[in-house]
Amino acid sequence: MNPLVFEGAITEENRLKGTTPLGQLNLTTEVENFPTWPHVEPAVLQAFAKSALPQERYNNLAGFYEGKHAHQGKRAAFGPELMEFARQQAANFGTRIVTEDIVRVDFSRRPFKLWSSGGKEIESHAVIVATGARANYLGLPSEERFKNNGVSACAVCDGALPRFRNRPLIVVGGGDSAVEEATYLSKFASVVYLVHRRDTLRASKIMQQRAFANPKITIKWNRVLEEVLGNEEEGVTGARLKSTVDGQTEELQVSGVFLAIGHTPNTDFLKGQVQCDEKGYVIWTRPQRTYTSVEGVFAAGDVADSHYRQAVTAAGTGCMAALDAERWLAEHGLA
Repeated sequence: MNPLVFEGAITEENRLKGTTPLGQLNLTTEVENFPTWPHVEPAVLQAFAKSALPQERYNNLAGFYEGKHAHQGKRAAFGPELMEFARQQAANFGTRIVTEDIVRVDFSRRPFKLWSSGGKEIESHAVIVATGARANYLGLPSEERFKNNGVSACAVCDGALPRFRNRPLIVVGGGDSAVEEATYLSKFASVVYLVHRRDTLRASKIMQQRAFANPKITIKWNRVLEEVLGNEEEGVTGARLKSTVDGQTEELQVSGVFLAIGHTPNTDFLKGQVQCDEKGYVIWTRPQRTYTSVEGVFAAGDVADSHYRQAVTAAGTGCMAALDAERWLAEHGLA
């Protein structure tokens, strides 16, 4: 195999959308639900990073180990560390990595043709789409300011962190995902405020019943998040809510704000050339396989998974897609 990876471009537009290189994990802190990364002293992670990475890539992580923002005490690997190590592992095996976006594809011809944001034209016999999905945010400047410092879009990823334990938290949303997030966070938080802009939840009846029956969940009806409050030292310390009925505001003291207003798969560039569902997620057309509606095009990770959306499941389907692509190429005499 001669793999070529387009990891995404480093642009302000991608930064604001959350689609910069290394994916969603690069935007989170501790990754405690990925196998083989237990809590260790930061010095151990630093030594590993120095040994494993070229200096220019190590520099991306140096702030975790050195200077006034260095983290103290045992911890699991942070998302940026995990992704730098994963990137380097791929590079060690000869993967060519290009820091550009794929902006257009033509899957109607063989070999397939792809165009990059840097003006490159690429031909390939097989393509794996692994562009992920980005969490939806409200677009508040204060929300952006405190991302990874009390603002999160993944309760399962971040909810068990010490900063959220036995503290009041907010979940924004009213669907099944929001209730799921609130229920999960109630295992750790002192209270979870579920903030919903209407007077009824969109969640299924069974999910609503769980929310109503949970003594740790308090629903704030007819409210929207107007601003996240906090400071650089402590991160999030509160939130200001605004009534959708009369415009009145109230402030809550909370240590975390979790957005549960959905995800958007990064499939715009496909422009309908691969079958997707109504939300834009690529559809796997064979059970237990990563095949798409186009022979020779495969999909892995969150771009084809609206249900689990976890690092370990994305990595698993990445392995599946690689094997599917290799075997498909061999079957067609292309490998």
